[in-house]
This record gives sequence, C-alpha cells and structure tokens, in this order.
Amino acid sequence: MAVDAARTQEGFTSARAARIMAAACRAAGLDDRDAELIRLGENALFRLASVPVIARVARGEEWLPKARVEVAVSRWLEEEGFPAARILEDLEQPFLIDGHPVTFWHLIVEGDRKATYGELGRVLRDLHALTAPEGLVLPSFAPFDKQQLRLDRAMIPDDDKVFLRKRWRELQDKYAELKFETPKGPVHGDAHVQNLMVNDQGRVILIDFEAFCYDHPEWDLMVTAVEHHSLGWQTGEQYADFVAAYGRDLYDWPGYETLRGIQEFGMTTWLMQNVQEDEETAAEYRRRIAGLRNDDAPRDWRPW
Repeated sequence: MAVDAARTQEGFTSARAARIMAAACRAAGLDDRDAELIRLGENALFRLASVPVIARVARGEEWLPKARVEVAVSRWLEEEGFPAARILEDLEQPFLIDGHPVTFWHLIVEGDRKATYGELGRVLRDLHALTAPEGLVLPSFAPFDKQQLRLDRAMIPDDDKVFLRKRWRELQDKYAELKFETPKGPVHGDAHVQNLMVNDQGRVILIDFEAFCYDHPEWDLMVTAVEHHSLGWQTGEQYADFVAAYGRDLYDWPGYETLRGIQEFGMTTWLMQNVQEDEETAAEYRRRIAGLRNDDAPRDWRPW
C-alpha cells in the first residue's frame, strides 16, 4: 500500500516514466542510454539511441489489457499487409515494470511531410473494410472507461472535478440513447491525423492501437468531425478531402452532438493528466475546461 500511495503522490511524470523505461530496457536486453522522451500523453514515448526502437510506457497496470490488445493488433495488421506500426519481434510483450505496461516498437523513420486528411480518410476506409480474425479478441469502444481514473488522479481544483463528474454522468445518459445504423467492425478508436505517419519511403502508416476495438465506425469519424465543425482545426478544403476519401460526413448524423460532447470531454480529461508538467499544459487545460462549462462559446482550443 505504501508503494501505491507513493506512486499516486508522484503521479505519472516524465521522470517516473524514464525510470520505468530504463528498467524495461534492462529486462528486454536493450540499451536505454541517451533515450529521448518524444511525447508524454496517455503514454510516455521514448526513442532509444542505440537501436531504431520506440519504448512505450503506459500510465498504470489498469492499461495492461490495452497493451495486450496493441500487441495483438500490430501482429494481425502485419499479417494483413496493412500499413501500420510494428511491434518488436522476438520479445514476449507487454512487459510489466513496477505496475506499468511497457511495449517496444520498430522506429518509423519519418519523411519530409505530414499525412493529409485525405490520407486519413482512405486509411480509415480501408481499415473498416477489414475482417478481424476469430482469434483476435477486441473490446467494444469504451468512451468512459478511463475517466474515473483520470478524475481520481488529476491534480486539478476540486470544483473542476465536481463539474466533470456531473458532465460525465450526463454524457453517459445521452450515450445510452444513441442509435447506430452501421455494422460493427475493426475500429482504431483514436483516429486523428497525428496517428498517421509518413515514412521516408512515402508510405502512410497507422500508429497507436491502444483504443483499438470492435465497434461502429462512427467512433473513428468522430475525431476529425469534431476537430473541424467544433474546433476549426482544419480548413474547409482539408475536411472536404477527408469526407471525399472516406465517403461520409458525420456532421449529418443525428448522433453527432452526443459524440461531440464525448470527444471534447475526452480531449479535456486527457490533457488534465499532465497539468503538473508545465504552465503551457496547465493553461491549455484551463481553456478546455472553460469551453466545457459554456457549450455555446467558441472553442479557442489548441492542438496538443
């Protein structure tokens, strides 16, 4: 219990993640010297200096089932020949280090451009057309599964927690009334354009399978639709390219507003996990929570 209390007090910081990464590298027989933190979000991502490998450290043992899904999905997509991130072979993954799942991935050497929204639409269209094999056990999409842990652990004001818990219950009630008309299939679960990479050969590659599931495709269209219609993060031309490539604009669906609320709530609670890292993150969190408190106000949120 003392160890768990210490973890909670420290939080999932970049320093703690680095210690976990180093221990995982030792267990895997990899050299962690000069490893570089490249992102701290839902996970901490480190680029190893000695080999072309990315180490991915999850926030806690509760994420172990998701890490197992990531490994299984990567292996399945490789068998399909689908352009996706590849797990490191010849290792029994995920590792569990001091309560944190850790996985190791082949480094994707980036080219000289970013993926486009049209490419995102095409990748999602192709992904949704796949048939998952019987042996691959995928969960349903769970829009609320992380929220309790996030709210319990976040270093935010108590009145924010009260508001967010109330909004969480309201969104759950609206979600219960949603009626989908599309068949279920493989769904990425966090399908934004930043989860595409273009390698040095010009190939567009899908990454980050933590939220991968078997559910309705609307969950993958939700992210870009909200970023455009609510947040204004794409130009009209960019969003039109996405819609043309995929073949559907989610904004025309009666359930869009409910999914918008779920997406914006998730974007806010995701960011609030890292308010202790720096003032820039804390300031963006304050912008987002202010937006949630006033549904009719313009969103001046920044991509993160």
